[in-house]
Amino acid sequence: MRILALGDVVGTKGAEKLASILPRLRVTTIADMVIVNGENASFSGVGIMEKEYNLLSEAGVDIITTGNHIWDKKEIHSFIYKADKLLRPINYHPSLPGKGSIVVDVDGVKVGVINVMGSVLMDSPFISPFYAVEEELKRIREHTNIVIVDFHAEATAEKILMGWFLDGRVSLVFGTHTHVPTADEKILPNGTGYITDIGMCGFSKSVIGSKIEESMKRIITGIPERLNPSTEGEFEVNGIVADIDVDTGKTVGIKRINLKIPSEVIV
Repeated sequence: MRILALGDVVGTKGAEKLASILPRLRVTTIADMVIVNGENASFSGVGIMEKEYNLLSEAGVDIITTGNHIWDKKEIHSFIYKADKLLRPINYHPSLPGKGSIVVDVDGVKVGVINVMGSVLMDSPFISPFYAVEEELKRIREHTNIVIVDFHAEATAEKILMGWFLDGRVSLVFGTHTHVPTADEKILPNGTGYITDIGMCGFSKSVIGSKIEESMKRIITGIPERLNPSTEGEFEVNGIVADIDVDTGKTVGIKRINLKIPSEVIV
């Protein structure tokens, strides 16, 4: 089974651009399943609204994961309960709406996906990510031996530790949140595919997806400046393709994707 996992989509325009190329990308990568992190997909670059959720879903995304910006748009509370493909970090307070994991059928094969958020240099979640994942694995492994984890975290060491913690117990661990792809894709000794961060889907003339001028002013002056998604430059598509053995649940191949598409080429 081949999994295509794509990094944080930045802004509504980013979601539109990704949606326009995704059907073709799915064919060229021969992907059986597509997972996209959509927590930055709204017009402001933080949160996700129903418009972007529907856009990505209709373009062929199978699962949309999120992270610390999941609650940034009030609209989320009005549609998260009916958004079947949408996950929020599983280690938020259990009273909050939405779900942090799912088991789906992909061409007759059951695949589990867990969305979890880091605790280092982040808005601390309610439950330890390590404890939350371990507890959820007890339930999911009753249904499938193929489990994929999106670990939305800031600290590199925490992400690496999660990879080792889950080696041999899940099929794939990929990091999101920083919007910067790392070059450490590997298969760990017990068969778990791993990469620290898969990057972003956004425009290249930016600071991790935001307008350069606004980002610069914010850092240089120290004055809080609203950051808006950039729509300039090439459209970057960062992510991975991972091949998983359906019998063993182990990753047998993992490769980075780093596409740069001229804006004029995209409908």
